[in-house]
Amino acid sequence: MRQFVLSRRINLLTIALIVLAVVLRLIPGPRTIDDAFITFRYARNIVHGVGFIYNAGERVLGTTTPLYTLWMATLALISGSENFPLFALVTNALADAASTYLLYHLGRRLSNSSLVGWAIALLWAVSPMSVTFAIGGMETSVFILLMLATFAAHMERRPYLSAILAALSLLTRPDAGLIIVLVFAQLLWENLRSRSLNPVSPPSTLHPPLATLYAPRSTLYVAGLWILVFALVIAPWAIFATAYFGNPLSQSMFAKSIAYRLEPEEGLVRLLQHFSVPFFESDVFDLGGLIRLVVYLALYLIAALAAFRREPRSLPFFAYPLLYAAAFAIANPLIFRWYLAPPTPGYMLGILLGIYQVAGRRSQVASKSRFSFLISHLIFGTVVAIYMVLSLVAWTLHPDHGPDRPAPQMAYIQLELFYHQVAADLKPHVRPDTVIAAGDIGALGYDTNARILDTLGLISPQTLRHYPLDPSLYVIPYAMSPQLILDQQPDWLVAPEVYLRRGVLLNTQFQAQYQLLETIPTDIYGSHGLLVFRRK
Repeated sequence: MRQFVLSRRINLLTIALIVLAVVLRLIPGPRTIDDAFITFRYARNIVHGVGFIYNAGERVLGTTTPLYTLWMATLALISGSENFPLFALVTNALADAASTYLLYHLGRRLSNSSLVGWAIALLWAVSPMSVTFAIGGMETSVFILLMLATFAAHMERRPYLSAILAALSLLTRPDAGLIIVLVFAQLLWENLRSRSLNPVSPPSTLHPPLATLYAPRSTLYVAGLWILVFALVIAPWAIFATAYFGNPLSQSMFAKSIAYRLEPEEGLVRLLQHFSVPFFESDVFDLGGLIRLVVYLALYLIAALAAFRREPRSLPFFAYPLLYAAAFAIANPLIFRWYLAPPTPGYMLGILLGIYQVAGRRSQVASKSRFSFLISHLIFGTVVAIYMVLSLVAWTLHPDHGPDRPAPQMAYIQLELFYHQVAADLKPHVRPDTVIAAGDIGALGYDTNARILDTLGLISPQTLRHYPLDPSLYVIPYAMSPQLILDQQPDWLVAPEVYLRRGVLLNTQFQAQYQLLETIPTDIYGSHGLLVFRRK
């Protein structure tokens, strides 16, 4: 009877954490990020029968999340509504709730302690990083759920379920390729090793090719079928995208790689900053940050080693945050805030597991009595409580812009609000053939539904030949090409001043052809306002 009561309490606490995750995402309401509106416009065009396109008649894949786009379109068709920010909020809240449970499950499994499971579930439920992109309308929450589910299925020895989940992850975010590499590599290694140690002879009645597939420990049996299941899930999209767009890969990946200009070490520095403050300990990368980073990596490696001894299939899970950081540091893209979210839950769990391991060892050294268990849990609980407080401090009860509802401080949408304001001003002037050029196309394009010339190149292939620009034109990692504007002659141009400062604004031909109609005061990105130009 006592065991039943304890079990019921455990279940109730887990359920309470899942509910908390949902509530903390519904309270702020949608605070939609600019890039999410790109996906929403694709979904809206699908619903209206225009096609899987951004601009009518232009088959360009400018979103990196086809699965999430199709899901938004499906919800709109079923509901008869086009409230995509709300659809995204509810979807992401439920996805984060499921991720909260999976993190509890993984924490308990890898530590043999429900306390660790509850700790990581609690900290992820309140994490400003997690909440920001759930309410921001991005696909991040769904991707993290699929990622965690893939690793969990792999640990549970359910390879074909993990193959399906890995494929869905790739359809949600292209960087899921790292997950696929890690899981498949371990399956391949396990099968090769098992085959060499324990060769199995298939029944003599089977034809040789079938005999190869039959052997339980052969390389092709598990690893080969894993790839087959994965390919079957991916194939419909790959075939459609190749036929429809000419390429199953998003153009935005290529556009970002050539339009942005960064110093070689910028990606690495940004990642080190993030990995030094997983619980929002500080927003400053100083000596304290370096010390924290070293301590956290040490704890993470302690946890990974202990977990690997307990469960060898946990290796891909622990390798993922490190491989993710290495891949992005080498590729050195402009790292947007939501790029930092995927490795964070695993990294947080690794740190907590490391603290739990160290606290347990310290208590055993400090006390040989029956109170050593209590001491270790008291140490661990104190650290978790500190992290909880730090996470809550990173929230604000009254944001200085947007809805006056509690939200993470990093859920910053002031620029999006300015674009909504400009879109409202432009909409009476928009006709079917009106072209608006912009470097940030999400909110502006979604609200006006005008034909957009994307000066970054996410959805406008004609932009790409104008990049990279002369380095002298850049003030920040992005600058707008003057020649692009002169060649394409858009009716309107909307951009932060810093995008134009050393190029477009100094071009005499542009000055002769365009008139500045409005300046919205803002210092975002170091700009002297958000500028609105109209062709004379």
